[in-house]
Amino acid sequence: MSRYEDFYRRSIYSPEAFWSEQAELIDWQTPPKQILDASNAPFANWFVGGTTNLCHNAVDRHLATRGDQPALIFVSTETGVEKTFSFKELHTQVQRTAASLIELGVGKGDRVLLYMPMIPEAAFAMLACARIGAIHCVVFGGFASGSLASRIEDAEPKVVVSADAGSRGGKIVPYKPLLDEAIRLSAYKPAAVLLTDRGLASMNLVAGRDHLATELAPKLTSHDVPCTWLESTEISYTIYTSGTTGKPKGVQRDTGGYAVALAASMKHIFDGRAGETYFSTSDIGWVVGHSYIVYGPLIAGMATILYEGLPTQGIDQRPDGGIWWQLVEKYKVTVMFSAPTAVRVLKKQDPALLKKYDLSSLRALFLAGEPLDEPTARWISEGLGVPIIDNYWQTESGWPIITIANGVEAKASKFGSPGVPMYGFRVKILHESTGEELTAPNEKGVIVIEGPTPPGFMQTIWKDDARFVDAYWKTVPGKTVYSTFDWGIRDEDGYFYILGRTDDVINVAGHRLGTREIEESISGHDNVAEVAVVGVADLLKGQVAMAFVVPRSGSAATDPEAALKLEGEIMKRVADQLGALARPARVRFVTALPKTRSGKLLRRAIQAVCEQRDPGDLTTIDDPTSLQQIQRLVGA
Repeated sequence: MSRYEDFYRRSIYSPEAFWSEQAELIDWQTPPKQILDASNAPFANWFVGGTTNLCHNAVDRHLATRGDQPALIFVSTETGVEKTFSFKELHTQVQRTAASLIELGVGKGDRVLLYMPMIPEAAFAMLACARIGAIHCVVFGGFASGSLASRIEDAEPKVVVSADAGSRGGKIVPYKPLLDEAIRLSAYKPAAVLLTDRGLASMNLVAGRDHLATELAPKLTSHDVPCTWLESTEISYTIYTSGTTGKPKGVQRDTGGYAVALAASMKHIFDGRAGETYFSTSDIGWVVGHSYIVYGPLIAGMATILYEGLPTQGIDQRPDGGIWWQLVEKYKVTVMFSAPTAVRVLKKQDPALLKKYDLSSLRALFLAGEPLDEPTARWISEGLGVPIIDNYWQTESGWPIITIANGVEAKASKFGSPGVPMYGFRVKILHESTGEELTAPNEKGVIVIEGPTPPGFMQTIWKDDARFVDAYWKTVPGKTVYSTFDWGIRDEDGYFYILGRTDDVINVAGHRLGTREIEESISGHDNVAEVAVVGVADLLKGQVAMAFVVPRSGSAATDPEAALKLEGEIMKRVADQLGALARPARVRFVTALPKTRSGKLLRRAIQAVCEQRDPGDLTTIDDPTSLQQIQRLVGA
């Protein structure tokens, strides 16, 4: 048995002993009394009775040994700013932000919603919440007012932390008007808004509610804010993920289990070492940004790069497809984490840029967010000459479910496969309608995880235990297993291959979007009778949304000019309500949508036709001409 197989088996068959050892990777104020309480399945409570603090483990515990070493390296190619904060300086900034939140009435258990660009103040606010035991809820800075409002209503934050604006590709995106509109739309109103003014866009301040961070800080009586020790099972944060219904799902994370899971993953998966530099190109609005921009690298004592900008723009705002490699050289990055979409963008740049910089510090490039296609993997692998390690996980899991644990044992990656199940994850492939386990190589089924789920995995859906159980644990007949809602196969060597979603969530450039949310937005247009949105494979973005609409009246289905006008209106509506990311690549008009005789939309058949694949068994279709119409439109 290989070293990793032995390591994995211990995690599955002796989980208490295994995770008790991993728990030694972090500081505890009070050691855990019980490693695992799985008495109320499918809920799993880890390190029960132990008290700890995420901010202490990410910042304070490093002050004595590496206080002057870099902790947070901020690089914005949007504003031309580059600034490094040592662990001591980070500690000071986090305490100042924590004091400001306390001044605004935030205490343990209160929610704080962050609607922030990729700036240091966003990381300060996350760590400040963790420091005082407040629950942070980060919403991606590009989200439209409608989406933001629904998250404000669900989280009920005491304070919203935001900024005047973000910037993307040199285009200023004012956040304050979007936030003001979201608060107006929300039935719940936060007591205060704490704002960073970057000087990018003017802001209208609401008297009594809005506070500029620079003006509030001098009024504080003390900047010395000690860590609040939390029970391991107390909530650290919530983060929203797309559901198949319009209502967002708040993934709830604990404190101790998450800290241990991240510390273990930094050692066993990413092989990150204290004093080195980690560069994740993600955003703090997504789970990768939580786990591997902010908490994971800092817990490991590494410097972490917080990057604002495109992968193709230099610090001088001029086009530069080598900016990331320049940063790898400058900051001696050892571990890099990005997404296949970003690599596909870089693939269009001059290949000489990969050889222009000294990348000898880099040990591996990790990619996640959507399936990694083989041509992209080969191109970047040959260009960088380091292992390219795909990894498969979800907002719900908090850290990789399937990848290669090179920190335990060096193992070859296979192009097209994220790898093998990680320690703590009991990953199985089941038949979707019988629930039978599929054990033969290359049998396609639903990828599931048997409980108890490992530390760091979601505890539940915020304020909705019943939905957590129903949505995730009751979808496979006769089995109480967590469904990933992904199809997959396992080869003869035990490597997994991900084949796409079983539900109606699509993956656009690493961002998960619910097709139902997009459909709801489109169907709100006065001239839309019916709509179907499917995810269609796209070489650059992985997937794009494609909408098919049956108009209520008019000539959109027959007149190109009318179609163009209505398509523009629908696209604007989706962008305004859900953000530009959710806007379909195309809206096409049809006289009928393909359905079964019982009225169920044949989404898979529509998707297959769009991707020029065989739509498969169509014996249940009510009107075959409806699919033929889509076929003609797509082929035109």
